[in-house]
Amino acid sequence: MKLSENLELAEVIRSSTAKRLGIKNEPTAIHLNNLKILAEKIFQPIRSHFGRPIFISSGYRSAALNKATPGASTTSQHSRGEAIDIDMDGTEISNKEIFDFIRENLEFDQLINEFDYSWVHVSYSSSGKQRKQILVASKVGGKTVYSPFK
Repeated sequence: MKLSENLELAEVIRSSTAKRLGIKNEPTAIHLNNLKILAEKIFQPIRSHFGRPIFISSGYRSAALNKATPGASTTSQHSRGEAIDIDMDGTEISNKEIFDFIRENLEFDQLINEFDYSWVHVSYSSSGKQRKQILVASKVGGKTVYSPFK
């Protein structure tokens, strides 16, 4: 099933953790609708701008998968079909370029530079109200700490 011109549902629900643990990772109708909005507002504009495949390292997570994902928050937007993590390592496009494009050109709820651009987390709230929150994730004393992006 296509979520947008260049994004298939299979790309957003793919999870090695789910496969390994035998967890079903299928979105509900509400989550599927959220994923379509996320694809339209976030994924497709990135894909169209760069003109190259965009790699999602983490997309939709069912409640069971989210619980099994180390470090995942119980309020994760991934579990509502509102967030994707993008990782362009090994391609001509850097994660920083993706981050900067989103920050400068798109409406979003949350944008996170994860661990010095190891990947980019971006969300779009289905409520329609976007916080435009930009954060940096780093490790401090072995714990993940989020601070405002400067």
